[in-house]
Amino acid sequence: MSQETSASVKRARKKKNDEYKVKTSMAEVKRQSFLIVTSAIFLVYGFIFYYVPLGGWIMAFENYKPKTGLLHSKWVGLAKFKFLFEDATFIRVIRNTLAMGVLNLVATFFMAILFAILLNEVRTTLIKKGIQTISYMPHFLSWIIVTGILHDALSANGVVNEIIQAFGGTPIMFFSETKYFWPIVAFANVWKETGWNAIIYLAAITSIDPCLYEAASIDGAGRLSKIFHITLPSIRPTIMILLLINVGNVLNAGFEVQYLLGNDVIKSVSDTIDIYVLNWGISQSDFSLGTAAGIFKSVVSIILIVIANNMAKRAGEERLF
Repeated sequence: MSQETSASVKRARKKKNDEYKVKTSMAEVKRQSFLIVTSAIFLVYGFIFYYVPLGGWIMAFENYKPKTGLLHSKWVGLAKFKFLFEDATFIRVIRNTLAMGVLNLVATFFMAILFAILLNEVRTTLIKKGIQTISYMPHFLSWIIVTGILHDALSANGVVNEIIQAFGGTPIMFFSETKYFWPIVAFANVWKETGWNAIIYLAAITSIDPCLYEAASIDGAGRLSKIFHITLPSIRPTIMILLLINVGNVLNAGFEVQYLLGNDVIKSVSDTIDIYVLNWGISQSDFSLGTAAGIFKSVVSIILIVIANNMAKRAGEERLF
């Protein structure tokens, strides 16, 4: 009797699985032809512009010369990578890039979450929309404009030093002392991107069931209790996914803001890997060394994502793969 029961259960499961299977037929393909063609276009686009250029990575293992091309340049193996890690300048730019990347990650990531939660607590629709519009606007400004504003505001005769002098202080040379540069870069990223980065958190918050807040209100929960026990736990999957993505971008600390605000006085803390690639790969025409530095940056980013993803997996959180 138990064998018959087991067989019937298996037949029921097989029937249920068959119901969920998508039957591929010419009629089904024809019905979804638009989606298939659209997907194919994006696949071809990604292959051409994302994977084909990876063939240029061979330059990192050659003493590449434009006149001889990729196929006829002298093969040097890992010599360019060896030069990188023996170069004190490259070690310094790794330190700068990593430091500014971590600062940018911490500052922009948590400020976006905080801003989204605080904006969600604004009850007046008109004020809420006004704040949203104002916070989004800096994202659409180019870094040239943003750095220009920062440079004027923090210059010796800028508004910040005028305020300091008004309270009896002495002017601060923000762009002549190395200790101020990394905080300035972090502030610039926060000011420019916080409003834009908060959009996805606001979308996640709006998807929370209002009944949860109503039930919490009946139980006597205040605004802070609702934030810590409803809002944050509900958007935690979104926070984890974005955190994993941003961890992979730690070495993308930036190029424009460092290049535009940096100078010879603070060069020791302003140069990043991207600026190093520009100086060697373009200015000195050593394309092989610039490519090697770019490969190092990409490999480290992949490693960081894999490590962060495994840590999230072990903690039972949302992960990328």
